[in-house]
Amino acid sequence: MRPFFGFLSGLVFGIGLILSGMADPAKVLNFLDVFGAWDPSLAFVMGGAALTAFIGYRLAWRQSAPVLLPKFDIPTASEIDVKLLTGAAVFGIGWGIGGFCPGPAWTALTLGAPGTLIFVPMMLIGVFAGRRLKSI
Repeated sequence: MRPFFGFLSGLVFGIGLILSGMADPAKVLNFLDVFGAWDPSLAFVMGGAALTAFIGYRLAWRQSAPVLLPKFDIPTASEIDVKLLTGAAVFGIGWGIGGFCPGPAWTALTLGAPGTLIFVPMMLIGVFAGRRLKSI
Protein backbone atom coordinates (compact mmCIF):
# COMPACT_ATOMS: atom_id res chain seq x y z
CA MET A 1 0.00 0.00 0.00
CA ARG A 2 2.88 2.40 0.79
CA PRO A 3 4.39 2.12 -2.71
CA PHE A 4 1.03 2.99 -4.26
CA PHE A 5 0.60 6.08 -2.10
CA GLY A 6 4.25 7.02 -2.72
CA PHE A 7 3.66 6.81 -6.46
CA LEU A 8 0.41 8.77 -6.17
CA SER A 9 2.12 11.49 -4.11
CA GLY A 10 4.96 11.76 -6.62
CA LEU A 11 2.52 11.92 -9.50
CA VAL A 12 0.52 14.74 -7.90
CA PHE A 13 3.78 16.55 -7.05
CA GLY A 14 5.07 16.22 -10.63
CA ILE A 15 1.80 17.41 -12.15
CA GLY A 16 1.85 20.37 -9.77
CA LEU A 17 5.41 21.24 -10.84
CA ILE A 18 4.40 21.18 -14.50
CA LEU A 19 1.22 23.22 -14.00
CA SER A 20 3.00 25.81 -11.82
CA GLY A 21 5.83 26.33 -14.30
CA MET A 22 8.53 25.04 -11.92
CA ALA A 23 9.61 22.48 -14.53
CA ASP A 24 10.53 25.33 -16.92
CA PRO A 25 14.04 26.58 -16.10
CA ALA A 26 13.47 29.83 -18.03
CA LYS A 27 10.53 30.69 -15.76
CA VAL A 28 12.59 29.90 -12.65
CA LEU A 29 15.57 31.93 -13.86
CA ASN A 30 13.27 34.86 -14.70
CA PHE A 31 11.93 34.68 -11.16
CA LEU A 32 15.48 34.87 -9.80
CA ASP A 33 16.38 37.80 -12.12
CA VAL A 34 14.92 40.59 -9.97
CA PHE A 35 16.84 43.34 -11.82
CA GLY A 36 16.04 42.07 -15.33
CA ALA A 37 13.10 40.19 -16.79
CA TRP A 38 11.62 39.45 -13.36
CA ASP A 39 8.60 37.13 -13.32
CA PRO A 40 6.97 37.23 -9.86
CA SER A 41 4.43 34.47 -10.62
CA LEU A 42 6.46 31.78 -8.84
CA ALA A 43 6.10 33.74 -5.61
CA PHE A 44 2.43 32.74 -5.68
CA VAL A 45 3.44 29.11 -6.21
CA MET A 46 5.80 29.28 -3.23
CA GLY A 47 3.20 31.05 -1.11
CA GLY A 48 0.62 28.39 -1.96
CA ALA A 49 3.12 25.66 -1.12
CA ALA A 50 3.96 27.29 2.22
CA LEU A 51 0.27 27.65 3.10
CA THR A 52 -0.46 24.04 2.12
CA ALA A 53 2.50 22.76 4.17
CA PHE A 54 1.46 24.90 7.16
CA ILE A 55 -2.08 23.50 7.13
CA GLY A 56 -0.86 19.96 6.41
CA TYR A 57 1.56 19.97 9.33
CA ARG A 58 -1.09 21.35 11.69
CA LEU A 59 -3.44 18.51 10.68
CA ALA A 60 -0.72 15.84 10.81
CA TRP A 61 0.49 16.78 14.31
CA ARG A 62 -3.04 16.24 15.63
CA GLN A 63 -2.66 12.54 14.82
CA SER A 64 -0.92 10.11 17.16
CA ALA A 65 0.88 8.42 14.23
CA PRO A 66 1.02 8.72 10.44
CA VAL A 67 -1.45 6.68 8.42
CA LEU A 68 1.06 4.25 6.87
CA LEU A 69 3.78 4.09 9.56
CA PRO A 70 3.81 3.19 13.26
CA LYS A 71 5.34 6.55 14.32
CA PHE A 72 6.46 9.92 13.00
CA ASP A 73 10.11 10.06 11.83
CA ILE A 74 11.21 13.44 13.16
CA PRO A 75 14.83 14.59 12.74
CA THR A 76 16.67 15.16 16.00
CA ALA A 77 19.38 17.54 14.73
CA SER A 78 18.58 21.19 15.34
CA GLU A 79 21.92 22.98 15.10
CA ILE A 80 23.03 25.06 12.13
CA ASP A 81 26.55 23.92 11.26
CA VAL A 82 29.07 24.29 8.43
CA LYS A 83 27.81 21.15 6.66
CA LEU A 84 24.25 22.50 6.57
CA LEU A 85 25.31 25.93 5.35
CA THR A 86 27.66 24.46 2.72
CA GLY A 87 24.95 22.13 1.44
CA ALA A 88 22.42 24.97 1.28
CA ALA A 89 24.90 27.16 -0.61
CA VAL A 90 25.75 24.44 -3.14
CA PHE A 91 22.04 23.69 -3.61
CA GLY A 92 21.23 27.38 -4.14
CA ILE A 93 24.11 27.95 -6.54
CA GLY A 94 23.11 24.90 -8.59
CA TRP A 95 19.49 26.07 -8.63
CA GLY A 96 20.51 29.57 -9.72
CA ILE A 97 22.84 28.37 -12.47
CA GLY A 98 20.65 25.61 -13.87
CA GLY A 99 17.19 26.92 -13.09
CA PHE A 100 16.27 23.59 -11.54
CA CYS A 101 16.05 22.06 -8.13
CA PRO A 102 15.92 18.24 -8.01
CA GLY A 103 12.14 17.69 -8.14
CA PRO A 104 11.47 19.90 -11.15
CA ALA A 105 14.60 18.58 -12.87
CA TRP A 106 13.27 15.00 -12.76
CA THR A 107 9.89 16.23 -13.96
CA ALA A 108 11.42 18.23 -16.82
CA LEU A 109 13.50 15.19 -17.79
CA THR A 110 10.30 13.28 -18.56
CA LEU A 111 9.18 16.22 -20.72
CA GLY A 112 12.39 16.04 -22.75
CA ALA A 113 13.66 19.49 -21.76
CA PRO A 114 17.18 19.80 -23.25
CA GLY A 115 18.85 21.36 -20.21
CA THR A 116 17.89 18.43 -18.04
CA LEU A 117 20.00 16.06 -20.13
CA ILE A 118 23.02 17.86 -18.68
CA PHE A 119 21.63 18.96 -15.30
CA VAL A 120 20.31 15.60 -14.03
CA PRO A 121 23.51 13.59 -14.67
CA MET A 122 25.60 16.38 -13.09
CA MET A 123 23.21 16.47 -10.12
CA LEU A 124 23.59 12.70 -9.67
CA ILE A 125 27.38 12.99 -9.85
CA GLY A 126 27.16 15.68 -7.17
CA VAL A 127 24.96 13.49 -4.96
CA PHE A 128 27.31 10.51 -5.22
CA ALA A 129 30.41 12.70 -4.75
CA GLY A 130 28.82 14.26 -1.66
CA ARG A 131 28.10 10.83 -0.20
CA ARG A 132 31.63 9.71 -0.97
CA LEU A 133 33.14 12.81 0.67
CA LYS A 134 30.90 12.38 3.69
CA SER A 135 32.14 8.81 4.24
CA ILE A 136 35.82 9.87 4.17
